[in-house]
Amino acid sequence: MKPIVISIALLLCSNVFMTFAWYAHLKELNGKPWIVAAFVSWGIALFEYLLQVPANRIGYTALSVGQLKIVQEVITLSVFVPFSVMYLKEPLKLDYLWAGLCLVGAVFFMFRSKFV
Repeated sequence: MKPIVISIALLLCSNVFMTFAWYAHLKELNGKPWIVAAFVSWGIALFEYLLQVPANRIGYTALSVGQLKIVQEVITLSVFVPFSVMYLKEPLKLDYLWAGLCLVGAVFFMFRSKFV
């Protein structure tokens, strides 16, 4: 399997853990002291790092650091929007579309040397 595909798959899984670590406590631990939320989040984030570190190491064999970061941001938004709408019950906003379009521009500029 190609390094880029492996890296993207690992980053997708990593971002699911990251999103839960950063935001699930807002719903699940509401009313608990922040220190409890911090330790629970750190516990979840451990799994995120166990996927994210190899994802970046593998991805770096085929992509530049800038390209890898932009891929990460696209994946982050792709995971965060459904999470916020379905799990946190936040309204779907047009702003997500605009943010996504900005990321499309970022992808273009980071990868344009591969297109031209």
